[in-house]
Amino acid sequence: MATRDLAAQARAFLDLHRPGDPGVFPTVWDAWSAHLAVAGGFSALTIGSHPVADSIGRPDNEGMTFDELLTRVRQISDAVEVPLSVDIESGYGESPARLIEGLLEVGAVGLNIEDTVHSESGRLREAAEHADFVGALRAAADEAGVPVVINARTDLFIKQIGDEADRVERAIARMRLCAEAGASSLYPVGFHTDDDQRRLTSALPLPVNAIANPAKGSRAQMAELGVGRISFGPLWQMNLAERATALLSDWR
Repeated sequence: MATRDLAAQARAFLDLHRPGDPGVFPTVWDAWSAHLAVAGGFSALTIGSHPVADSIGRPDNEGMTFDELLTRVRQISDAVEVPLSVDIESGYGESPARLIEGLLEVGAVGLNIEDTVHSESGRLREAAEHADFVGALRAAADEAGVPVVINARTDLFIKQIGDEADRVERAIARMRLCAEAGASSLYPVGFHTDDDQRRLTSALPLPVNAIANPAKGSRAQMAELGVGRISFGPLWQMNLAERATALLSDWR
């Protein structure tokens, strides 16, 4: 990890965000899963907060500390050489400068930042507030000299906030503010209808991240919808858990 050119890795990672030809970044949780994904031919990885928390016996939604997350990220970055992007949830109560510093120290060149503030009863940041946080992360990355790939996420859909009739429009407005603040890609997380996914990818000015279930759908389907980046959240780990349970069931 110490020999990496983090700025070059960040640029290479961003180049994999291609609307209509999306980069697929499997969501891993430890060195073993990272090795498995790299051996499968994937050239960048995401590190998911939910599967990492599960792997160390902590609950999701900032049930682990930022330092606990960094410990696992370092183990992964020591094991594989590909670009890594880390889900930092809503920031663990840390300052943007500390978040960027910590991620770069352990070899990560990208991050997810969501607008649900888990330490404050799960409230949703106001749109401008979330954009300001994204802007502060960008400023800290610029100060460090690494063009960190900032994947700005909104939870409007998974939390079903507000009227469904205008939720797509509100998500677009929220994500556009993040783009103006310095985001690299945009993540209106949720399983959308094809029509809603096309509305999001056509209206947003940056590559759009879509969550996928590796046991269903396909990269080709996401590409046709204009998606620029695909990750799996906790779903790869959950699918493996189901298969492991079935494998072990006859041995009880």
